Order: sequence, then C-alpha cells, then structure tokens
Amino acid sequence: MVETIIKGNIRDTPQAQYANPRVRKLREDLALALRAAAHHGLSEGVCNHFSVLVPGATDRYLINPRGLHWSEIGPDDIVLIDVQGKVLAGRHRVEPTALFIHGAVHRLTGHAVVLHCHMPYATALTLTTDRALDPTLSQNAMRYMNRIAIDTVYNGLALDDAEGERIAKAMAGKDVAFLANHGVIVAGAAIAHAYDDLYYLERSCLHQVIAQQTGRPLVPVDPAMAARVAAQIQGEREQSDLFFEALRRMLPAP
Repeated sequence: MVETIIKGNIRDTPQAQYANPRVRKLREDLALALRAAAHHGLSEGVCNHFSVLVPGATDRYLINPRGLHWSEIGPDDIVLIDVQGKVLAGRHRVEPTALFIHGAVHRLTGHAVVLHCHMPYATALTLTTDRALDPTLSQNAMRYMNRIAIDTVYNGLALDDAEGERIAKAMAGKDVAFLANHGVIVAGAAIAHAYDDLYYLERSCLHQVIAQQTGRPLVPVDPAMAARVAAQIQGEREQSDLFFEALRRMLPAP
C-alpha cells in the first residue's frame, strides 16, 4: 500500500509531497545552505547534516544525503525522511547519526531547522573547560546572549535513539548548542536565519580564539548590554535574508 500524507483535504504520496512547490523551495534553500557552508569552510568531508521540517508536518523532514560533498549538493539530492529515519523520497541514503540526532531534535525541541556541523573554531571551544562561546565578548557574539545551551558530556557517536534524545534534551529550550568534544547545533524557524546564525557563530568563535591567543586579558561587556544587542539583532532579520540571497547568486545549484 502506498503511504499517504494528509494535510487538511489534501492527500499526497511522499513523492508528490517531495515535488510540491513549497517543498521544492525548501530543498533548494537547504541545498544552498549546504553549499554555502562548504564555501565558508564549515563543512567536514562528507559528514554532518542540515535538515528542515516539511511545512505542516512534525514527523518528516528534508536532510542532506550520505556520501556527497556539500559543495556538490543540489535540490534533487536532498532526501525526505520520517523521524524514524525511513527514506520516503529521494535518490540517496542518509547517514545513521543524522537520523538519530536530527530526528530527536526536531521531535523534542520543535525547531523547524536543525544545522549540525563540526566547524573549526566553534568546535575548538567545545574542547576547552568553558565548552562554549562567551556571548559578552565581540559584537557578533552578543547575538547569542541567552540562546546557548552547553552539553558538557561527550558520550560517543550518536548511533541510537537514546543518544539523539540526550543531545536534544541538553538543548533545554535554546536554539544554539555546543556539544562537548564534538561540534555545534544551530536551530531556528527559517533556513536563511539559521544559516546566518551558524555563519556568525563561527565568526564569533574565530574572534574569541584569536583574542585568547594574544595572551592578553579579555574584556567582556556588561551582560545587560549584550542582551540588548541580541534583542536588536533578533528584532531585524532582513540582513539575514539579504545575505542568503547574495549566497544564492554566488553559489548557483550544480
């Protein structure tokens, strides 16, 4: 029997949903975010994963395939899967840890967009005793004030539901997570905004690492000021949209 997806009075097969114009646009945007991450040096081999929930659904999402470098991914390479990891549409397989991490984060946090990678400077900070970025240092870092969760326990590869759920629960209502000795997760409601946050998170971590390397004392701002800056940035996201559209012009689909 062909599995169906019911949304109001609309009944679609997974293949029809995959081809739906709104879902096609999400596939285009997700593929662009992956190519942008490769362009900005945030990717790592053919590992790590970006995903986005299908509109109106809580149990299925789009994700990058196993085995392709992010720089070569186009919209037709994106895979539609359910929260149990079953491939519903698409021509590729999905990497196992992607299923457990992303399925749990989407299911338990409700975030529509989940970006997970091992980008160099953010990952470097997960190896320190602080485990994360200090959001009271650079102006870029201030946008993350009161948004960061820290998973302080490294527990091996996420190869089962329990580990994916442990990571999701560690996010504790936040949309940015530093995973001890591992990498980061940036989540959100829109691909363009989440990617903008991911990009500037790495820039913030880069600035902090460089400042720490000088050996000079660091000078944070007052936390209230950092929170004010965070609210200013979150209150006006046109710059995020413009950045993403610039990336669309720079990095056309293969």
